[in-house]
Amino acid sequence: MILLFFVLLISLSACMTPAQHYQNLPSTQERQLTVGIVQKEIKTGMSQADVVAVLGSPNIVTRDSEGRETWVYDKVATEYFYSKDVGGVGGGAGGGGTPGTSLILGLLGGSYSREAGAYSQTQRTLTIIIKFNKEGKVETFSYHASKF
Repeated sequence: MILLFFVLLISLSACMTPAQHYQNLPSTQERQLTVGIVQKEIKTGMSQADVVAVLGSPNIVTRDSEGRETWVYDKVATEYFYSKDVGGVGGGAGGGGTPGTSLILGLLGGSYSREAGAYSQTQRTLTIIIKFNKEGKVETFSYHASKF
């Protein structure tokens, strides 16, 4: 009986609450294409090859009547995270006898289970517009980011 109590106590202390699960979810700050990368890496005068090395291929490329290109990077990301913890304890005991002696019957049983979890969903958008001059160098760039 005492052993069952200690097993149950240890099992319950190992379960995490939903708040603890939420703290274990990955951070949404560490992603491939961010405003920080644009601010840090994209500079006026960069070549198109350097921009591709930093940001990858654009989603949209247009050329105006004077031959200047505009590149648009339009990224939408939906992130789902889920953390779950399941725990439980079960037990039982019984008794018996041998022929010719008194038969002793008894039963002790019980079980407990617990489930906890946390879920997170985030949607992010990032639009980057880079305008190049006739020589294929960055003339201007702008960006817009949202997170909800």
